[in-house]
Amino acid sequence: MADPIDDKPRCFGSHSELYAHYHDTEWGVPVRDDQMLFEMLILEGAHAGLSWETILKKRDGYREVYHNFDVNRVADMTDFELHKALSNPGIVRHRQKVPTARKNARIYLEMQKEFGSFSNWLWAHVDDKPIKGNWPSAAEIPAKTPLAEAISKDLKKRGMSFVGPTIIYAYLQAVGVVNDHHQGCWCYRP
Repeated sequence: MADPIDDKPRCFGSHSELYAHYHDTEWGVPVRDDQMLFEMLILEGAHAGLSWETILKKRDGYREVYHNFDVNRVADMTDFELHKALSNPGIVRHRQKVPTARKNARIYLEMQKEFGSFSNWLWAHVDDKPIKGNWPSAAEIPAKTPLAEAISKDLKKRGMSFVGPTIIYAYLQAVGVVNDHHQGCWCYRP
């Protein structure tokens, strides 16, 4: 693990440089770019059952395996490519999560066609305005919300996997649909 970067109070993490940088520059920042939204959807699905720091450390490996998260290229990945990915130590080699990226990419493309972009579909859930949390501490931030449950239900109905409400709530926080920096965090803005 990297040496601690500083002692600023943050919502989560080990205060390693990697974790601090992610928290301070990405988490809770609104994302409307479909490629980045796809990247975070795949990474949050990979995160299920693991620490986020593990995923951050392997992010470059995921970018390599999943063609820099080009959704068209991921949708076209062959069985051979997916099988090869399962032996790549640069990612978490989970037998269900790895092939799910291709399946979810295909559904993602269908949603882009239906709504003009995945971003249009996602942000319509909040009338294009981020939800601002006002939590006194990290312990009070919920693991899931009715919004996450509704989005999860729709994605599952369309056929996606690894998109349960807890994963989706983490996703919404990651891409800034929800800004949950708590009141004790140095990034909190009322």
